[in-house]
This record gives sequence, structure tokens and C-alpha cells, in this order.
Amino acid sequence: MTLVVHTKAEQALARAALPGRVAVVPTMGALHDGHRANFKRAKEIADSVIVTIFVNPLQFRPNEDLDKYPRTLDADLEMCEAEGVDLVFAPSVNEMYPDGRDGLTTVHAGPDGEILEGASRPGFFTGVLTVVSKLFHLTRPDAACFGEKDFQQLAMVRRMVRDLDMGIDVVAVPTDREADGLARSSRNVFLSEAERAAALAIPRAIEAAQASPDPLAAAQKTLSAEPGLDLDYVVVRANDLGEAPAQGPARLLIAAKAGTTRLIDNAPVAIGDAR
Repeated sequence: MTLVVHTKAEQALARAALPGRVAVVPTMGALHDGHRANFKRAKEIADSVIVTIFVNPLQFRPNEDLDKYPRTLDADLEMCEAEGVDLVFAPSVNEMYPDGRDGLTTVHAGPDGEILEGASRPGFFTGVLTVVSKLFHLTRPDAACFGEKDFQQLAMVRRMVRDLDMGIDVVAVPTDREADGLARSSRNVFLSEAERAAALAIPRAIEAAQASPDPLAAAQKTLSAEPGLDLDYVVVRANDLGEAPAQGPARLLIAAKAGTTRLIDNAPVAIGDAR
């Protein structure tokens, strides 16, 4: 049976009782099959699994969708129970930030936090890394599972864990996709039928990129042909987010809006004859 706690004191007591190797899966709730894949992976690599559910205000800018971000705690807890999660930590904002957010000590994301998502959403990764750091300290995991859909976030968390000597094994879980190829996201529920049709240019662009020796050009061509998408960026970078190699394995990253819904996706690609 899944134990649900809401305070840091309750979390500390419950965590102390967990046996063996512990894995944590940090989430913002509105759980879907992509999260389910993370839970399953966590159970494969650990004896006990903690899921955190917290909509973190630090990573939302004033004009973003914090208030309308879906909150479905009852359904989330049902999924956690079905997947055999041992402990759910679902704190309030006041519990996580009891002294408010003004003057809060934060984790600076560094230069990699200012590109791609960080350039489009200034301060986003400071918010992400601050809350992830707090959750790591509170849950004291041996391992943490993150989906590859948020590839830059995965890379940033790995960098933080390494740079701050946290000693946590950060495990990547492959992107889970819906039947039509769209990457699963809590924000997909906001797409109208027409917006979803436009959004499908993103998985088509990935497919074209993976089949081409020039993945960036192939992706750009596919995305530019879809007038229903407002493209933010499409880039090819090294797997550590550095500059793309002249040839060999790399990562394609895409961000675009369909209507008012911002979507991100990514996939491994190969440049040149390395396909």
C-alpha cells in the first residue's frame, strides 16, 4: 500500500523506514503513462520507490501557466498505488518554501541553463535545480529517474549531481509516446484537435532527421511546412548539450507552440556517415 505524506517531518519518518536501495521520481503531478514508465524503471533499479508530486512555482514565469497547470492528485495517487510506489511526498508550496520565495537561496544553473529552454524561459533551470536539490535532500535517494523527453533538464540535473557531489545515480528513461507519435506530456490535454494535428509535425521532423545525414536541415524542412506551429527552436547539439560534432552521434532538440501550448521533444540523431 502506498503511503502518502505532506510534510517534511512526515517524509523524514517515512523515508527512514524504507528498506534497501531507494529511487525517487520527482514529478509535478498530472501523471500519465510517461510517468508510469519512470515508476517501472525505478522499481527495476531499487528496493523502494518514492514519488514526489509538487507543482513548483519557481520554474514558472509570470506569464506562464502555473494557475492552469493540471492538478489531479486523487488520480495521481491511484496510479502510484497501481504501480506499487512505496511512498508519495506531496507537499504544499508553504511546506517547501516556508519563508516565501523572496530572497530564497537557489541553485544557479550555470551557462547550460541559459541556452535552449533557459534562453526562452529565463530563470527556469534555477527553479528546476533548486526544487530538485531540495527534494533530493528530503528524500535521500540512491537513484533518481528522469524522462528523456526533458533532455536538457536531465542533463542539467546530472551536471548538478556531479558538480555538487550528491552521489545519486541519475537514470534516464526513454521518452514515452502516444499512438500518433506525440511525446506524452501533461500539457497535451490543452491541445485542440487542430492544434494536435499541427503538433504531429514534431515527431515527423524527428523521423526525417533520424533518416538523414543532415538531421538539422531535415527537421527544419518538415517543421517549416507546418503553419500551425510557432517554432521556438530546432537545434542539433552534442549529447552533453555542447556544440554538435562535425560527424557522429548527436541530439536533436525541438520546442514549439501549438496554439498556446508549448511542446518540447528530442531524439538521438547521427550526423554524416555515422547513421
